[in-house]
Amino acid sequence: MNIEEKKEILAKTGAFLEGHFQLSSGLHSKYYFQCALIMQFPDTTEMICKDLAKNFSETKIDKVLSPALGGIIAGYEMARALKCKSIFAEREEGKMTLRRGFQITQGENVLIAEDVTTTGGSVLELEQIVRKHSGNAVGFVAFVDRSGGKFKPVKKFVSWFQMEIENYQPTSCPLCKDGITLIKPGSRK
Repeated sequence: MNIEEKKEILAKTGAFLEGHFQLSSGLHSKYYFQCALIMQFPDTTEMICKDLAKNFSETKIDKVLSPALGGIIAGYEMARALKCKSIFAEREEGKMTLRRGFQITQGENVLIAEDVTTTGGSVLELEQIVRKHSGNAVGFVAFVDRSGGKFKPVKKFVSWFQMEIENYQPTSCPLCKDGITLIKPGSRK
């Protein structure tokens, strides 16, 4: 699937938004990807995850770990495409942690899945969970990489759609200066 076809899917599902947004990272942006709008279409979500899974067909993966809330469906569908377990981490007192009886055992190969990556903070936080439990983080996948390829972790990182979008520190945001209403659409408020 080429970039124009991917853009068409993003537009058709309403997942690409324009305005003034505060990202989970705290940065501000004129554009936002609301991947939950893609995930309301199971066939499209399945297609994206199968496409991403091809990049790990030579790798043994025991579990897919994703962050709650936005990454849960992405992680589940990735696990389904890879025929392995799906688990997720949740914030507890501001820190990502495994709950609900989820476990990573020593030596397990874990793929980390996210809906949108900007700075990579969430997925790197999940990588720390994998290490803490003596698992092996084999790589990262995201529906959207809004860093335009600037997020370059040591492990393999694959995104379905990549676009460089300018982000702003809140103190120097031109959208704030123009008085445009700030929207906080993410799950981390």
